[in-house]
Amino acid sequence: MADLCLIIVSYNTGSLLTRCLDSIRKQNEVDQRVIIVDNASVDQTVELIRAGYPEVKLIANTRNVGFAAANNQAIAKIGKIEETPEGLLFFLNPDTELQPGCLIAARTFMTDHPEIGMAGPVILNKDGSVHQSVDDEYPGEHYSQGKFDELPGDIAWLLGAALVARREAIASVQGFDERFFLYAEDIDLCLEFRKQGWLLGVIPDAAVMHMEGQSELSASYAEVMQRKISAELLFLQKHYSKDTVARICRRRRLQAWWRLLFLWPTALSRNEIHRKKMIKYLTTARIYSRNKKHELGFG
Repeated sequence: MADLCLIIVSYNTGSLLTRCLDSIRKQNEVDQRVIIVDNASVDQTVELIRAGYPEVKLIANTRNVGFAAANNQAIAKIGKIEETPEGLLFFLNPDTELQPGCLIAARTFMTDHPEIGMAGPVILNKDGSVHQSVDDEYPGEHYSQGKFDELPGDIAWLLGAALVARREAIASVQGFDERFFLYAEDIDLCLEFRKQGWLLGVIPDAAVMHMEGQSELSASYAEVMQRKISAELLFLQKHYSKDTVARICRRRRLQAWWRLLFLWPTALSRNEIHRKKMIKYLTTARIYSRNKKHELGFG
């Protein structure tokens, strides 16, 4: 079986991270390593790892460099790809727990399917139900006039909470694009894989439970929306023509203002759902009104 390295980027998820690491220990797998990159957590994450998990390679950043950049830090620590080109990298969120047999199933699947560059396990919610983790379309693809029709496979992208990738495939796309601080980096990475001719897949016999969004609990809903929508715009600007991005932005703005038109008469409502909708659409309208490529480093 191929060498396996699990990579986890943590940010203020100490107690959940220990559950994740315990679930890895229970796999009883050989030839595996664990690298954790902590993005300057202010909780007890670093202390917990050092005290209870000596087998883990810890990279403790002094500032939050973002999810994509932190993953690249771990990749750089693994060693020369020429030494283990067939090796596997398991990118795992800290708020996840591997289910029994996950790692052996992942290794077996990737061995049996050499054409697949990256695959995702089945993602489970806390109640055991299956979480949607596969999509056959990219954001804004409806406006792209068949831009991605010739790419291999039917899967557009996989949820980044748990991804198993070949080292040689990661090297072929030069890792994560570090312009994505948080959100949409999984969509971007999957697209880059397909552009290099790799297929994406789902590992039916491997499962991971995901406690979604735990690293963002300290952020306000407005901050989360700001990051998500900005990341989507960054994705659009990277992969679509200027004219296509402009069309998508106009559509997004119109949709947001239309919804706000109906929400505004009850703007002072104390209803939490209503409040979040207002924040979402206001943020959408604002971000998609500033579609200038130079603002995000393109052009």
